[in-house]
Amino acid sequence: MNLLAIYSLLYHHFGPQNWWPAESPFEVIVGAVLTQNTAWENVQKAIANLKRAGLLNLDQISTIEPATLAHLIRPSGYFNIKAQRLLGVVRWLKAKGGLKKLARISTKKLREELLKCYGIGPETADSILLYAFNRPVFVVDAYTRRIFYRYGLISGKEPYEELRKRIENDLVAKIGTNKRLVVGVFNEFHALLVRLAKTYCRKKPLCSSCPLAAA
Repeated sequence: MNLLAIYSLLYHHFGPQNWWPAESPFEVIVGAVLTQNTAWENVQKAIANLKRAGLLNLDQISTIEPATLAHLIRPSGYFNIKAQRLLGVVRWLKAKGGLKKLARISTKKLREELLKCYGIGPETADSILLYAFNRPVFVVDAYTRRIFYRYGLISGKEPYEELRKRIENDLVAKIGTNKRLVVGVFNEFHALLVRLAKTYCRKKPLCSSCPLAAA
């Protein structure tokens, strides 16, 4: 089964996922940092705390004390570490002149800059690139690996970069290079894989009900 066929089946079954759920690109970035090693429901609680405190903006959150930020994002888990990571990204954004200025630089350069930020690995960087900056970068997470491994599409041992590029190249070869289309497909496909993993392709899979079962 090719990747575009999987995408089409999942889209037909689940419909559009409208991911990432956020009111602004900055909120996407905050969420991408906070969602590391936790459920999205916990991230939502942490973001709600920041909103109530009037801190979900670049200028305000960049001046907050780490201990205060850690308290507000406590629901997301690993809150002391995540406070340091979030402040690192926020201060980087501030130093670079904000999202509008960063939006002008190339995807390659922007990715390199993100990966220099404390605690930002490839998956988080790519989530920010795709969902906050609308860049044609596919996000590879544990759900992607689980699903593709079970369907024999990967060995499961591929390094992150190798797998990301393979997925991107495979999809672009089929849908073309139109940036808006590519970003839209990458966005939906990643979200649909997450939905599939949470609904059917769990650690203990529900294979008989899976929308890919008959493919």
